[in-house]
Amino acid sequence: MSTFGLTAPVGSKLVIEQDLVLGAVPHPILVIGEDDRAVYANAAAEQFFSTSQSLLKRQPLSELVGPSSPLVSLLRQVRRHGASVNEYGIDVSIPRVTASRLVDVYGGLLPDQSSLVLLMLQQRAMAQMIERQLTHRAAARSVSGMAAMLAHEIKNPLSGIRGAAQLLEPALGDEDRALTQLICTETDRIRDLVDRMEVFGDERPLQKSLVNVHAVLDHVRRLASSGFASDIRVIEDYDPSLPAINANRDKLVQALLNLVKNAAEALEGLPKGAGRIVLRTGFRPGMRLALPGLQARISLPFMIEIEDNGSGLPAHLKEHLFDPFVTTKPSGTGLGLALVAKIISDHGGIVECDSSPKHTVFRILLPLADNGSATARTAAKIIEAKTNPAKSNSTKKGRP
Repeated sequence: MSTFGLTAPVGSKLVIEQDLVLGAVPHPILVIGEDDRAVYANAAAEQFFSTSQSLLKRQPLSELVGPSSPLVSLLRQVRRHGASVNEYGIDVSIPRVTASRLVDVYGGLLPDQSSLVLLMLQQRAMAQMIERQLTHRAAARSVSGMAAMLAHEIKNPLSGIRGAAQLLEPALGDEDRALTQLICTETDRIRDLVDRMEVFGDERPLQKSLVNVHAVLDHVRRLASSGFASDIRVIEDYDPSLPAINANRDKLVQALLNLVKNAAEALEGLPKGAGRIVLRTGFRPGMRLALPGLQARISLPFMIEIEDNGSGLPAHLKEHLFDPFVTTKPSGTGLGLALVAKIISDHGGIVECDSSPKHTVFRILLPLADNGSATARTAAKIIEAKTNPAKSNSTKKGRP
Protein backbone atom coordinates (compact mmCIF):
# COMPACT_ATOMS: atom_id res chain seq x y z
CA MET A 1 0.00 0.00 0.00
CA SER A 2 1.48 3.34 -1.05
CA THR A 3 1.59 6.24 1.37
CA PHE A 4 2.07 9.97 1.10
CA GLY A 5 5.80 9.58 1.81
CA LEU A 6 5.62 10.65 5.45
CA THR A 7 8.57 9.33 7.40
CA ALA A 8 9.03 8.90 11.10
CA PRO A 9 11.64 7.58 13.55
CA VAL A 10 11.83 3.82 14.06
CA GLY A 11 9.00 2.68 16.30
CA SER A 12 6.82 5.65 15.44
CA LYS A 13 3.19 5.00 14.52
CA LEU A 14 2.97 7.86 11.98
CA VAL A 15 2.00 5.97 8.83
CA ILE A 16 -0.81 7.44 6.73
CA GLU A 17 -2.18 5.40 3.85
CA GLN A 18 -3.80 6.97 0.82
CA ASP A 19 -6.95 4.87 1.14
CA LEU A 20 -7.40 6.03 4.74
CA VAL A 21 -7.15 9.71 3.80
CA LEU A 22 -9.10 9.59 0.54
CA GLY A 23 -11.75 7.41 2.12
CA ALA A 24 -12.38 10.12 4.70
CA VAL A 25 -12.90 12.81 2.03
CA PRO A 26 -16.67 13.43 1.77
CA HIS A 27 -16.51 14.22 -1.96
CA PRO A 28 -16.52 11.51 -4.68
CA ILE A 29 -12.99 10.87 -6.01
CA LEU A 30 -12.16 8.73 -9.06
CA VAL A 31 -8.79 7.94 -10.60
CA ILE A 32 -9.37 7.08 -14.27
CA GLY A 33 -6.93 4.92 -16.24
CA GLU A 34 -6.05 4.94 -19.96
CA ASP A 35 -9.00 2.69 -20.82
CA ASP A 36 -11.39 5.20 -19.16
CA ARG A 37 -12.06 2.77 -16.33
CA ALA A 38 -11.59 3.67 -12.69
CA VAL A 39 -8.50 2.31 -11.03
CA TYR A 40 -9.52 3.85 -7.71
CA ALA A 41 -12.78 5.09 -6.17
CA ASN A 42 -13.30 6.27 -2.61
CA ALA A 43 -16.32 5.49 -0.44
CA ALA A 44 -18.05 8.75 -1.38
CA ALA A 45 -17.78 7.80 -5.07
CA GLU A 46 -19.40 4.43 -4.39
CA GLN A 47 -22.28 6.20 -2.67
CA PHE A 48 -22.57 8.86 -5.40
CA PHE A 49 -22.76 6.33 -8.24
CA SER A 50 -24.77 3.85 -6.13
CA THR A 51 -22.40 1.01 -6.96
CA SER A 52 -19.39 -0.78 -5.47
CA GLN A 53 -15.76 0.02 -6.22
CA SER A 54 -15.31 -3.31 -8.02
CA LEU A 55 -18.17 -2.51 -10.39
CA LEU A 56 -16.88 1.02 -10.92
CA LYS A 57 -13.58 -0.45 -12.07
CA ARG A 58 -15.26 -2.69 -14.64
CA GLN A 59 -17.23 -0.01 -16.51
CA PRO A 60 -15.83 2.82 -18.65
CA LEU A 61 -16.84 6.26 -17.44
CA SER A 62 -19.04 6.70 -20.52
CA GLU A 63 -21.16 3.73 -19.43
CA LEU A 64 -21.48 5.07 -15.88
CA VAL A 65 -22.71 8.53 -16.85
CA GLY A 66 -23.53 8.23 -20.56
CA PRO A 67 -21.32 9.04 -23.58
CA SER A 68 -22.71 12.58 -23.90
CA SER A 69 -22.13 13.47 -20.25
CA PRO A 70 -20.09 16.65 -19.58
CA LEU A 71 -18.01 14.53 -17.19
CA VAL A 72 -16.73 12.49 -20.15
CA SER A 73 -16.00 15.70 -22.07
CA LEU A 74 -14.04 17.05 -19.11
CA LEU A 75 -11.96 13.85 -18.93
CA ARG A 76 -11.07 14.17 -22.62
CA GLN A 77 -10.23 17.84 -22.17
CA VAL A 78 -7.79 17.07 -19.35
CA ARG A 79 -6.05 14.43 -21.47
CA ARG A 80 -5.98 16.59 -24.59
CA HIS A 81 -4.47 19.66 -22.93
CA GLY A 82 -2.56 17.95 -20.13
CA ALA A 83 -3.78 20.59 -17.68
CA SER A 84 -6.17 20.79 -14.74
CA VAL A 85 -9.77 21.73 -15.52
CA ASN A 86 -12.52 23.00 -13.23
CA GLU A 87 -16.19 22.95 -14.24
CA TYR A 88 -18.94 24.39 -12.07
CA GLY A 89 -22.60 23.43 -11.94
CA ILE A 90 -22.56 20.59 -14.47
CA ASP A 91 -25.44 18.13 -14.60
CA VAL A 92 -24.40 14.50 -14.10
CA SER A 93 -27.02 11.85 -14.88
CA ILE A 94 -26.51 8.30 -13.64
CA PRO A 95 -28.57 5.54 -15.30
CA ARG A 96 -29.01 3.58 -12.07
CA VAL A 97 -30.14 6.72 -10.20
CA THR A 98 -33.39 8.38 -11.30
CA ALA A 99 -32.45 11.98 -10.45
CA SER A 100 -29.52 13.87 -11.94
CA ARG A 101 -26.92 15.55 -9.72
CA LEU A 102 -25.61 19.10 -9.99
CA VAL A 103 -21.86 19.06 -9.22
CA ASP A 104 -18.66 21.06 -9.40
CA VAL A 105 -15.84 18.97 -10.89
CA TYR A 106 -12.05 19.16 -10.69
CA GLY A 107 -10.02 17.12 -13.16
CA GLY A 108 -6.25 16.85 -13.42
CA LEU A 109 -3.38 14.51 -14.28
CA LEU A 110 -1.57 12.77 -11.44
CA PRO A 111 1.93 14.31 -11.12
CA ASP A 112 3.95 11.09 -11.29
CA GLN A 113 1.64 9.12 -13.60
CA SER A 114 0.37 11.26 -16.47
CA SER A 115 -1.73 8.39 -17.83
CA LEU A 116 -4.03 8.65 -14.79
CA VAL A 117 -6.64 11.39 -14.36
CA LEU A 118 -8.02 12.41 -10.97
CA LEU A 119 -11.68 13.49 -10.91
CA MET A 120 -13.17 15.04 -7.77
CA LEU A 121 -16.88 15.88 -7.65
CA GLN A 122 -18.57 18.18 -5.19
CA GLN A 123 -22.35 18.17 -5.02
CA ARG A 124 -23.95 21.60 -4.90
CA ALA A 125 -26.78 20.82 -2.48
CA MET A 126 -26.03 23.64 -0.01
CA ALA A 127 -24.94 26.16 -2.65
CA GLN A 128 -28.04 25.37 -4.67
CA MET A 129 -30.24 25.80 -1.62
CA ILE A 130 -28.87 29.29 -0.97
CA GLU A 131 -29.08 30.20 -4.65
CA ARG A 132 -32.70 29.07 -4.83
CA GLN A 133 -33.52 30.96 -1.64
CA LEU A 134 -32.17 34.19 -3.12
CA THR A 135 -34.34 33.47 -6.16
CA HIS A 136 -37.34 32.99 -3.86
CA ARG A 137 -36.65 36.41 -2.35
CA ALA A 138 -36.48 37.99 -5.79
CA ALA A 139 -39.75 36.27 -6.71
CA ALA A 140 -41.38 37.61 -3.56
CA ARG A 141 -40.21 41.14 -4.43
CA SER A 142 -41.66 40.74 -7.92
CA VAL A 143 -44.99 39.75 -6.42
CA SER A 144 -44.75 42.78 -4.11
CA GLY A 145 -44.83 45.17 -7.05
CA MET A 146 -47.59 43.24 -8.76
CA ALA A 147 -49.66 43.13 -5.56
CA ALA A 148 -49.47 46.90 -5.12
CA MET A 149 -50.61 47.42 -8.72
CA LEU A 150 -53.46 44.88 -8.43
CA ALA A 151 -54.70 46.38 -5.19
CA HIS A 152 -55.01 49.80 -6.82
CA GLU A 153 -56.29 48.72 -10.24
CA ILE A 154 -58.67 45.91 -9.25
CA LYS A 155 -60.16 46.49 -5.80
CA ASN A 156 -61.82 49.80 -6.63
CA PRO A 157 -63.58 48.49 -9.78
CA LEU A 158 -64.60 45.37 -7.86
CA SER A 159 -66.35 47.50 -5.26
CA GLY A 160 -68.26 49.27 -8.05
CA ILE A 161 -69.30 45.98 -9.66
CA ARG A 162 -70.51 44.57 -6.38
CA GLY A 163 -72.38 47.73 -5.47
CA ALA A 164 -74.12 47.81 -8.86
CA ALA A 165 -75.19 44.16 -8.48
CA GLN A 166 -76.64 44.90 -5.03
CA LEU A 167 -78.60 47.89 -6.39
CA LEU A 168 -80.09 45.76 -9.19
CA GLU A 169 -81.03 42.83 -6.96
CA PRO A 170 -84.30 44.19 -5.39
CA ALA A 171 -85.83 44.89 -8.81
CA LEU A 172 -85.14 41.44 -10.26
CA GLY A 173 -87.00 38.15 -10.23
CA ASP A 174 -85.78 35.10 -8.36
CA GLU A 175 -83.83 33.66 -11.32
CA ASP A 176 -82.09 36.96 -12.13
CA ARG A 177 -81.47 37.62 -8.44
CA ALA A 178 -79.41 34.42 -8.31
CA LEU A 179 -77.17 35.91 -11.02
CA THR A 180 -76.56 39.11 -9.04
CA GLN A 181 -75.72 37.01 -5.99
CA LEU A 182 -73.25 35.07 -8.15
CA ILE A 183 -71.65 38.38 -9.18
CA CYS A 184 -71.29 39.38 -5.51
CA THR A 185 -69.83 35.99 -4.56
CA GLU A 186 -67.23 36.06 -7.35
CA THR A 187 -66.21 39.67 -6.69
CA ASP A 188 -65.75 38.76 -3.01
CA ARG A 189 -63.56 35.82 -4.05
CA ILE A 190 -61.38 38.04 -6.24
CA ARG A 191 -61.18 40.65 -3.47
CA ASP A 192 -60.00 38.02 -0.99
CA LEU A 193 -57.31 36.89 -3.45
CA VAL A 194 -56.12 40.47 -3.90
CA ASP A 195 -56.12 40.94 -0.12
CA ARG A 196 -53.81 37.93 0.20
CA MET A 197 -51.51 39.31 -2.46
CA GLU A 198 -51.43 42.72 -0.73
CA VAL A 199 -49.39 41.09 2.04
CA PHE A 200 -46.49 40.79 -0.42
CA GLY A 201 -46.57 44.54 -1.02
CA ASP A 202 -45.92 45.34 2.64
CA GLU A 203 -42.23 46.28 2.74
CA ARG A 204 -42.29 47.89 6.19
CA PRO A 205 -39.68 46.57 8.67
CA LEU A 206 -41.06 43.93 11.01
CA GLN A 207 -41.76 44.88 14.60
CA LYS A 208 -39.66 42.30 16.44
CA SER A 209 -39.22 41.22 20.02
CA LEU A 210 -37.64 38.27 21.81
CA VAL A 211 -39.81 35.24 21.05
CA ASN A 212 -39.75 31.74 22.52
CA VAL A 213 -40.09 29.57 19.40
CA HIS A 214 -41.22 26.57 21.44
CA ALA A 215 -44.14 28.59 22.81
CA VAL A 216 -45.02 29.59 19.24
CA LEU A 217 -44.86 25.95 18.09
CA ASP A 218 -47.03 24.87 21.03
CA HIS A 219 -49.59 27.50 20.01
CA VAL A 220 -49.51 26.28 16.39
CA ARG A 221 -49.84 22.65 17.55
CA ARG A 222 -52.92 23.48 19.64
CA LEU A 223 -54.55 25.30 16.73
CA ALA A 224 -53.80 22.39 14.38
CA SER A 225 -54.87 19.64 16.79
CA SER A 226 -58.20 21.33 17.51
CA GLY A 227 -58.96 21.78 13.80
CA PHE A 228 -57.49 20.50 10.55
CA ALA A 229 -55.04 18.04 12.21
CA SER A 230 -57.39 16.55 14.79
CA ASP A 231 -56.83 12.99 13.46
CA ILE A 232 -53.05 13.35 13.04
CA ARG A 233 -50.31 12.58 15.56
CA VAL A 234 -48.26 15.72 16.20
CA ILE A 235 -44.88 14.90 17.75
CA GLU A 236 -42.67 17.48 19.46
CA ASP A 237 -38.90 17.08 19.21
CA TYR A 238 -37.46 20.23 20.76
CA ASP A 239 -33.97 21.25 21.81
CA PRO A 240 -34.70 22.83 25.23
CA SER A 241 -31.35 24.62 25.36
CA LEU A 242 -32.19 26.98 22.48
CA PRO A 243 -32.58 30.66 23.42
CA ALA A 244 -35.32 33.05 22.35
CA ILE A 245 -34.90 34.71 18.95
CA ASN A 246 -35.66 38.20 17.67
CA ALA A 247 -38.86 37.79 15.64
CA ASN A 248 -42.39 38.95 14.98
CA ARG A 249 -44.53 36.44 16.83
CA ASP A 250 -47.69 36.85 14.73
CA LYS A 251 -45.82 36.50 11.42
CA LEU A 252 -43.95 33.47 12.72
CA VAL A 253 -47.25 31.85 13.78
CA GLN A 254 -48.65 32.58 10.30
CA ALA A 255 -45.68 30.97 8.53
CA LEU A 256 -45.52 27.89 10.78
CA LEU A 257 -49.28 27.36 10.74
CA ASN A 258 -49.17 27.47 6.94
CA LEU A 259 -46.46 24.79 6.86
CA VAL A 260 -48.28 22.57 9.36
CA LYS A 261 -51.52 22.94 7.37
CA ASN A 262 -49.66 21.90 4.19
CA ALA A 263 -48.25 18.89 6.04
CA ALA A 264 -51.74 17.91 7.24
CA GLU A 265 -53.12 18.18 3.70
CA ALA A 266 -50.28 15.96 2.45
CA LEU A 267 -51.51 13.24 4.83
CA GLU A 268 -55.05 13.16 3.45
CA GLY A 269 -55.97 9.70 2.26
CA LEU A 270 -53.89 7.87 4.86
CA PRO A 271 -55.71 5.59 7.32
CA LYS A 272 -56.79 7.23 10.54
CA GLY A 273 -53.85 7.38 12.95
CA ALA A 274 -51.23 6.66 10.27
CA GLY A 275 -50.43 10.30 9.58
CA ARG A 276 -47.61 11.91 11.54
CA ILE A 277 -46.29 15.48 11.78
CA VAL A 278 -43.06 16.20 13.66
CA LEU A 279 -42.26 19.68 14.99
CA ARG A 280 -38.51 19.84 15.55
CA THR A 281 -36.03 22.49 16.68
CA GLY A 282 -32.27 22.31 16.83
CA PHE A 283 -28.98 24.14 16.62
CA ARG A 284 -27.00 23.85 13.37
CA PRO A 285 -23.64 25.65 13.59
CA GLY A 286 -21.69 26.36 10.42
CA MET A 287 -24.57 27.51 8.21
CA ARG A 288 -23.67 30.99 6.91
CA LEU A 289 -25.33 33.03 4.18
CA ALA A 290 -23.63 35.78 2.12
CA LEU A 291 -26.14 38.39 0.98
CA PRO A 292 -25.62 41.00 -1.76
CA GLY A 293 -24.46 44.33 -0.33
CA LEU A 294 -23.23 42.87 2.95
CA GLN A 295 -19.58 42.18 3.70
CA ALA A 296 -20.19 39.91 6.68
CA ARG A 297 -21.74 36.48 6.26
CA ILE A 298 -24.90 35.95 8.30
CA SER A 299 -24.96 32.92 10.57
CA LEU A 300 -28.21 30.92 10.53
CA PRO A 301 -27.86 28.33 13.30
CA PHE A 302 -31.47 28.30 14.62
CA MET A 303 -33.38 25.47 12.93
CA ILE A 304 -37.11 24.71 12.85
CA GLU A 305 -38.38 21.68 10.93
CA ILE A 306 -41.90 20.59 9.99
CA GLU A 307 -41.81 16.92 8.92
CA ASP A 308 -44.60 14.69 7.63
CA ASN A 309 -44.86 11.12 6.34
CA GLY A 310 -47.11 11.90 3.37
CA SER A 311 -46.64 10.89 -0.24
CA GLY A 312 -44.08 13.61 -0.97
CA LEU A 313 -43.96 16.34 -3.58
CA PRO A 314 -43.99 15.85 -7.35
CA ALA A 315 -40.44 16.07 -8.71
CA HIS A 316 -41.33 18.75 -11.27
CA LEU A 317 -42.52 21.15 -8.53
CA LYS A 318 -39.54 20.93 -6.18
CA GLU A 319 -37.46 23.60 -7.96
CA HIS A 320 -40.37 26.09 -8.02
CA LEU A 321 -42.08 25.25 -4.76
CA PHE A 322 -41.78 28.74 -3.24
CA ASP A 323 -42.62 30.60 -6.43
CA PRO A 324 -46.00 32.40 -6.50
CA PHE A 325 -48.98 30.57 -8.02
CA VAL A 326 -47.31 27.14 -7.83
CA THR A 327 -49.60 24.60 -6.14
CA THR A 328 -50.60 20.93 -6.16
CA LYS A 329 -54.12 21.68 -4.87
CA PRO A 330 -57.00 21.85 -7.37
CA SER A 331 -58.49 24.86 -5.56
CA GLY A 332 -55.24 26.36 -4.26
CA THR A 333 -53.94 29.83 -5.13
CA GLY A 334 -50.24 28.96 -4.84
CA LEU A 335 -49.50 31.91 -2.55
CA GLY A 336 -49.11 30.09 0.79
CA LEU A 337 -45.49 28.94 0.44
CA ALA A 338 -44.50 32.16 -1.35
CA LEU A 339 -45.82 34.00 1.73
CA VAL A 340 -43.84 31.66 4.02
CA ALA A 341 -40.68 32.44 2.01
CA LYS A 342 -41.33 36.19 2.34
CA ILE A 343 -41.98 36.03 6.10
CA ILE A 344 -38.83 34.01 6.77
CA SER A 345 -36.84 36.27 4.41
CA ASP A 346 -38.09 39.32 6.34
CA HIS A 347 -36.65 37.66 9.46
CA GLY A 348 -33.26 37.29 7.74
CA GLY A 349 -33.58 33.52 7.33
CA ILE A 350 -34.16 30.93 4.64
CA VAL A 351 -36.64 28.09 4.15
CA GLU A 352 -35.98 24.91 2.19
CA CYS A 353 -37.75 21.65 1.47
CA ASP A 354 -36.46 18.08 1.19
CA SER A 355 -39.07 15.63 -0.04
CA SER A 356 -39.28 11.95 -0.81
CA PRO A 357 -42.13 9.43 -0.43
CA LYS A 358 -43.17 9.19 3.24
CA HIS A 359 -40.65 11.85 4.29
CA THR A 360 -41.08 15.56 3.56
CA VAL A 361 -39.29 18.19 5.64
CA PHE A 362 -39.68 21.97 5.48
CA ARG A 363 -36.61 23.44 7.18
CA ILE A 364 -36.36 27.03 8.43
CA LEU A 365 -32.95 28.46 9.35
CA LEU A 366 -32.92 31.72 11.30
CA PRO A 367 -30.28 34.01 12.82
CA LEU A 368 -29.93 34.38 16.56
CA ALA A 369 -30.61 37.67 18.34
CA ASP A 370 -28.23 40.63 18.00
CA ASN A 371 -24.76 40.20 19.48
CA GLY A 372 -25.37 42.85 22.12
CA SER A 373 -28.37 41.17 23.67
CA ALA A 374 -28.40 38.95 26.72
CA THR A 375 -30.03 36.24 24.62
CA ALA A 376 -27.15 36.30 22.17
CA ARG A 377 -24.66 36.02 25.01
CA THR A 378 -26.58 32.99 26.27
CA ALA A 379 -26.59 31.63 22.73
CA ALA A 380 -22.84 32.13 22.49
CA LYS A 381 -22.39 29.95 25.56
CA ILE A 382 -24.63 27.28 24.00
CA ILE A 383 -22.62 27.45 20.78
CA GLU A 384 -19.38 27.08 22.70
CA ALA A 385 -20.76 24.14 24.66
CA LYS A 386 -21.99 22.35 21.53
CA THR A 387 -18.99 23.01 19.32
CA ASN A 388 -16.18 22.79 21.89
CA PRO A 389 -17.34 20.74 24.88
CA ALA A 390 -13.79 20.18 26.15
CA LYS A 391 -13.15 23.91 26.47
CA SER A 392 -16.55 24.43 28.03
CA ASN A 393 -15.91 21.77 30.68
CA SER A 394 -12.46 23.10 31.49
CA THR A 395 -13.88 26.59 31.96
CA LYS A 396 -16.53 25.29 34.34
CA LYS A 397 -13.85 23.57 36.45
CA GLY A 398 -11.71 26.72 36.59
CA ARG A 399 -8.77 25.33 34.58
CA PRO A 400 -6.89 27.73 32.30
